[in-house]
Amino acid sequence: METPAPIRLTAFAHGAGCGCKIAPAVLDQIIKTAQPAAAFPQLLVGNSSKDDAAVYDLGNGTCVVSTTDFFMPIVDDAFDFGRIAGANAISDVYAMGGRPLMAVAVLGWPVEKLPPELAAQVLEGCRAVCAEAQIPLAGGHSIDSPEPFFGLAVTGTVQKEHLKQNNTAQNGDLLFLTKPLGVGILSTTMKRGELPADYYAEMIRWMTQLNSLGEQLGTLPGVHAMTDVTGFGLLGHLLEMCEGSGLGATLTYASIPVAAGVRECLQQNMVPDATYRNWNAYSTQVKFAPGVNVMEAFKLLPDPQTNGGLLLAVAPEAEGAVRSILQAAGLGDLQQPIGHLHLPEEKRILIV
Repeated sequence: METPAPIRLTAFAHGAGCGCKIAPAVLDQIIKTAQPAAAFPQLLVGNSSKDDAAVYDLGNGTCVVSTTDFFMPIVDDAFDFGRIAGANAISDVYAMGGRPLMAVAVLGWPVEKLPPELAAQVLEGCRAVCAEAQIPLAGGHSIDSPEPFFGLAVTGTVQKEHLKQNNTAQNGDLLFLTKPLGVGILSTTMKRGELPADYYAEMIRWMTQLNSLGEQLGTLPGVHAMTDVTGFGLLGHLLEMCEGSGLGATLTYASIPVAAGVRECLQQNMVPDATYRNWNAYSTQVKFAPGVNVMEAFKLLPDPQTNGGLLLAVAPEAEGAVRSILQAAGLGDLQQPIGHLHLPEEKRILIV
């Protein structure tokens, strides 16, 4: 009797990871409303800004951080899918400078197409990453759905004075990125059956790594703004930071970290569909200086990241403290600024 072929989770979903996110322009149409906003003075971060989580002030110096994030499989291994989806959701709390407290699961599963044992492996993977974050997976909700999806709703806390937002950057801030780009490109190569094992391990390494250093970075007053880079790519999330802060940015292309294997995959034109969607949403606000490899940058900078790194806007006088935290976290290769913020020009983002 022949051994059954392993089940490929990605074959059951039309999207993958944070590339499932609705395009920025479409999302703006969905969430806009003509209704006047209700007054909630304790709501410090809500729908009025494009931030990573909601924040509610308890009035005693402590704030509650609340977020949810879920998506369809980005890898075929169910355990790894659970780890990635869990880390991605938890990292939204870290991106606010907070500490996660607990999580509840959000699971959609096509029960007539995929065995429940695979769903159990997804949950086991999530439990593993929750244990790493030292929080319980405390419950959740599941539905029978046409495609598999999984994620978490996460609750955390942050001291009000340590709260970081994505729209509070200042003129002259340096930009740091705590993970390399390219996991969307690597995952696309994997789905096409062309990704070598060592590059797969690199992809899993970054997508399952918690952005827990965000809690420590939140204690630094010189970290003026912080967000995580996910489905809209580096350019999309930087643009949110710039627009929210009333600033422009210059990126030094040669300083932007790139994951191992990404450039080799780009030579085979392994580009996610969401890259083109992202680029179409904000290309009018991006300018390339002469000498930049535009064809490569176009494929890399809008690449949708899943559980991508933290994007930091840092006062120059705090650069040393930030670099020390990155070094202590084993991220010494990522302690160089990738650009800086300045007053807005004709195009919000210049790539040099």
